[in-house]
Amino acid sequence: MDVGDTSLSAVAAAIAEPARARMLCCLMDGHARTSTELAAVAEVTPSTASVHLARLKEQRLVNVLAQGKHRYYSLAGGSVATALEALMVVAGGSRERFVPRTPSRLRAARTCYDHLAGAVAVLLHDRFKERGWLEDSPAGDGDYDLTESGAKEIESLGIDVAATQALRRRFACSCVDWSERRPHLAGALGAALLNLALKRKWVVRDLDSRALSVTRIGVREMSTRFGVEL
Repeated sequence: MDVGDTSLSAVAAAIAEPARARMLCCLMDGHARTSTELAAVAEVTPSTASVHLARLKEQRLVNVLAQGKHRYYSLAGGSVATALEALMVVAGGSRERFVPRTPSRLRAARTCYDHLAGAVAVLLHDRFKERGWLEDSPAGDGDYDLTESGAKEIESLGIDVAATQALRRRFACSCVDWSERRPHLAGALGAALLNLALKRKWVVRDLDSRALSVTRIGVREMSTRFGVEL
């Protein structure tokens, strides 16, 4: 084994334990949680949860922030969320005909760490491609380039394209959607679009869930701006 093989197997082993997997999936909504909250999610004792979280931190799957008496855990970044979403697709197994079994509210719209996921996100991704706003990167690595017309449309929404491109992360890339088994838009651009949708009340968050509700305003705006009918 080379160093890459060893690191991969260590990360895979950290995710493989069911309690740790439940913790990671819980953190995919982008919110930080305490070890006590994650212990309840994983259905383990607080002391066991601490051991699990130490393992996840060791493998750089979670970050921890100490604030007062509490320690808050969050995913270590969007790449971890993307990897988890992809593993959910693999875990679903192969079927002759895919039939989603995701709860309807999560399937319609939800967060995937810091970007939009679910049926709505897949529709938006497809429409951006159909309209020629996004094109596949020549590298063939799942990244997208924003076309000239796409940049104009995104700027018209109030998103600063240059500032978004300057962030130290992938600008735009595909992420296979867990419930739809088709790509949605991730990366800095995907995060910017989710922030815009939340700010303009196109979608609203559930109190303690990854689910998002598309508002009447959101239905109207997505139809008018993107031609997406919900």
